[in-house]
This record gives sequence, C-alpha cells and structure tokens, in this order.
Amino acid sequence: MTIEHSPLAVGAKASFRKTMTVAEQAMFTGISGNLGGLYVDAVRAKAAGAEAMVAFELATAALATTCLSRLGGPTRRVAETNLRFVAPVLVGDSIEASAEIITVDGDIARCRLSGRNTASGEVILEGEAVLVPFARG
Repeated sequence: MTIEHSPLAVGAKASFRKTMTVAEQAMFTGISGNLGGLYVDAVRAKAAGAEAMVAFELATAALATTCLSRLGGPTRRVAETNLRFVAPVLVGDSIEASAEIITVDGDIARCRLSGRNTASGEVILEGEAVLVPFARG
C-alpha cells in the first residue's frame, strides 16, 4: 500500500483563530482532570491577580496543532513540539495561532509556531514543531 503525502513547502503558512470560551474550559477540565484554581475558579483567579479564569496553556497550544494539521495534511502527525507560553490567556480572549514550515527534509517538516491575543496583539505562545509521516508499528 502506498500512502500519498501532501506536498511540503518551505514558507507555507496556516493560521487558526478562536475565542477561548467557558464551555471549552469546562470540557478541557474534564479531559485533563486539571482542577487548578487559576483554571476553574474565577474567585481564586481574581485573587491571584487575573481578571478572569486563565485558559489552559495546552488548550491554546491545541490551536497551533490545528495549523500543523492543515500544513501537514491527513497523513502526517506531530512528532515533537517545543513551546513557550509567553503570556497568560484569559477565558474570553480570542487567540490566533499560526504555523509556518521553515525547513523540509524529505517527508519531515520543521515548523515555527506562534500565537497572539487578537485584541491586544500580545504574543502568548512561541515555539517549533516537527511533522512526520504517520507510521504505526
């Protein structure tokens, strides 16, 4: 069986924009089991100095994986990530994540990741990821 891979091109970009909602925060709490006060308790978050509950960092990172999926196509997966969460995201903030292919070596692509708060323009996430062909076994 031959698997056709989407072409990879240095400079190819993808972006994805989403508002981090209370409903999604609740779903991610269920998935992750994280009951940290900053994430699930508005009173605790405000006591810590936040204006609202803090969105899960890995939920914001998931926006970047949407971009990676668009760049890599249906036959590639994320093999590696290196992320820095530069600034907190509050529930209710709108975030735009982006990914750009910076190198291609055969079927493997290294990508630059970023995310920003669309209202303030503040960078909230930076990093890199590697896309590889899906292989099992």
